[in-house]
Amino acid sequence: MSGETSRALVLEEFGTLPRLVERPVPVREPGQTLVRVRAAQVAHLDLNVVDGKFGILPDLPAVPGTTACGVVLASDTHAEGSLVRINGKGLGLRRDGCWAEHAVVPDAAALPVPEGTDPALACSFFSPAGTAWAAVHSVAAIRPGERVMVTGAAGAVGALTVQVAARAGAEVIGVVGRPAKLGHVPAPGKPVLAAELSPESVGGPVDALIDTVGGPVLRDALGLVRPRGRVALVGYTAGRDFTVDLADFLLADVALLPVNLMSRGREVAADAERMLGELASGELTLPIERYGLEGLAEAVERLRTGEAVGKVALDLS
Repeated sequence: MSGETSRALVLEEFGTLPRLVERPVPVREPGQTLVRVRAAQVAHLDLNVVDGKFGILPDLPAVPGTTACGVVLASDTHAEGSLVRINGKGLGLRRDGCWAEHAVVPDAAALPVPEGTDPALACSFFSPAGTAWAAVHSVAAIRPGERVMVTGAAGAVGALTVQVAARAGAEVIGVVGRPAKLGHVPAPGKPVLAAELSPESVGGPVDALIDTVGGPVLRDALGLVRPRGRVALVGYTAGRDFTVDLADFLLADVALLPVNLMSRGREVAADAERMLGELASGELTLPIERYGLEGLAEAVERLRTGEAVGKVALDLS
């Protein structure tokens, strides 16, 4: 593809947004796959990299973006024209990522995706689907008839967690931080505002809490879990710090259990892939906000402020 050019978002200084530039199509070497990107995820991990606040950071200038979906243009391993999801192997962390029209990735970083799958869904589903499944089944071990509270229930992970918990036979209360998001809690979850959390608003103690936001929301929700209940800790978009009075915590007798998808990825991979089919068919729902490369600033702003509903993706189709 000598002489052809490609648009890319290039990060030149941590703490600033990448700049949209025109550059040559990157050159593929043996063991690598050249992909025409159709959609790329914009996730909190990516923003941490852009801000220079993640434990692994690329040398600058660099193209951010840790997960995408696109069509194979050239590869020694993958069929030309096939649809693949690309992530892992340092993509967007130790090497250029996928906020670009073309990406060169190690062959092992490209995974086949069923033809006809929405590229934005293909690059967005795994983290929320895998996390929701792990939180409900592997960590909180939700049982039929239990009452489960899910915070951040209009977000990508929270919304899928509501659906997975309901499928497990639970009565689900979905907590959101903004009145505008009450209508985005998936049925049959009961929507409740975080500012109005009380025993009355949630109908009494819950057996389990799956918290996707952390911070003061976790603090307020924790007191609504029954003794010997479980709290699955998923995320911290509302705050990374959480303090607890140990005397009160011991009296409450509630288990705090972390959900780490990085350590459970292989364990839940088959379940997440099955959920992709259910998302594609509409049996499960995952809202996705889409922006062009030139709309990155708006996408980042909505993600940072918590206004975004579901996942955020760059649509390069």
